[in-house]
Amino acid sequence: MIAAEALAAGLDTPTLCELAGWPRNADARDIREAFEQALAEAGIGLPDRSLARRHALRRMAARLIAGEMTPAELAKDDWWETEAETAAEQAFVALIPQCDCCIEYTLGLDQQTWAAQLRNAALALTSSPPNGPGC
Repeated sequence: MIAAEALAAGLDTPTLCELAGWPRNADARDIREAFEQALAEAGIGLPDRSLARRHALRRMAARLIAGEMTPAELAKDDWWETEAETAAEQAFVALIPQCDCCIEYTLGLDQQTWAAQLRNAALALTSSPPNGPGC
C-alpha cells in the first residue's frame, strides 16, 4: 500500500511500480529488499537503525495521543530498548515497560497514573523539535 501511495504522490521507479502490485502476503524480506531498491532508484537513502527507531517512537507517541493505540500496546514490542537522545525521548521511553503484564511491578504505578504520565510524555515528545527530516 505504501508503494501505491508513493506512486500516487508522484514517486515513480520501476521497482516501486512492481512492488505496488505485490500481494499483501508476500514475504516480508522480499518486500523490504524491493522497497530499499525502489528508494535507491529514487535517490532516497534510509536512515540508520537508531534514527529510524527514534522516528518510529515519535510516530508511536502521536498514535497514542490520537487514540489509535493503547498505552499497554507500547509494551508489546521492544520500544523500551530504543536509544533515546533527547530529554523528551528519554522521558517517554522511561515509561515503557518491558512487557504489558508487569506495568505495575516495573513502574510502581497504577495503570491509570501510568497512562496519564505516558500521555503527557507523548505530548511533550510530539511537540518537541523533530530529530531529523521525515519526523
